[in-house]
Amino acid sequence: MTLAEVLRGATEYLSARGIENPRLDAELLLARALGLTRIELYTQHDRPLTDAERTTARGLVQRRGKREPLAYVLGDWDFRRLTLKTDARALVPRPETEIVVERCLALLDGIESPRVVDVGTGSGAIALAIAQERPGSRVDATDSSPAALELARENAEANGLTVEFRHGDLLAGLAGPFDLVVSNPPYVDAAELAALEPEVREWEPRGALVDDGQTGRLAAGAKAVLEGWLVLEVHEAQARVVTAMLEAEGYSRVGVVNDLAGKERVVEAWWGTTQPTA
Repeated sequence: MTLAEVLRGATEYLSARGIENPRLDAELLLARALGLTRIELYTQHDRPLTDAERTTARGLVQRRGKREPLAYVLGDWDFRRLTLKTDARALVPRPETEIVVERCLALLDGIESPRVVDVGTGSGAIALAIAQERPGSRVDATDSSPAALELARENAEANGLTVEFRHGDLLAGLAGPFDLVVSNPPYVDAAELAALEPEVREWEPRGALVDDGQTGRLAAGAKAVLEGWLVLEVHEAQARVVTAMLEAEGYSRVGVVNDLAGKERVVEAWWGTTQPTA
């Protein structure tokens, strides 16, 4: 079979299993299996595949057909300027979380050697992006999952970045003051879980998905270590609820930022003895 025939078959296979973008996924999987770029899939479209190549490609496509997240099947995923190892130990980094990092960098602008903590770091995406894009920052990252922290450490080493990783619940064991506390806490209601795509519902760690009051506990606890900004990724339908909660906690300069799809995705607020100049 030629590469073009295998690509067509893979696309049809994935489409029949409900994959949202079957052609794109088939291209990415075959490119990875064959060590090619997506462009080379087409410049070499009439090349026959060896039995070994077909076996490797079939294995990846079948995994995706079982609705395993594409990032887990590929084993890595791009996030801003980083390429991160991805597997079932942590959530797949989402594009909307890149907006969280963008806001953090903007709020840290002008602060010399800022202290930052990423709460619930997962794969390490937020912490590592800030460490990479804000030279001189001192970044801590916490997670209650030892497995997630192991993955985050592997990503830090692979990208040559320094972050202090700590195992524990939220901010436990950390002493401030921090210039910024950032988190992408679990924000899926347990009742919504059954309606999520199988890639999320059946593969990603439940503890990193389902809201068990972490946002509220973090908002209250951050005040003990914060002299600066709190930045939270939130459920698109909960931004105003979180805003009201932060205002009730006594935070000031509370605001909401939309993601690239126009959804209310980031809530940020100030806590400290002074007010920011910007």
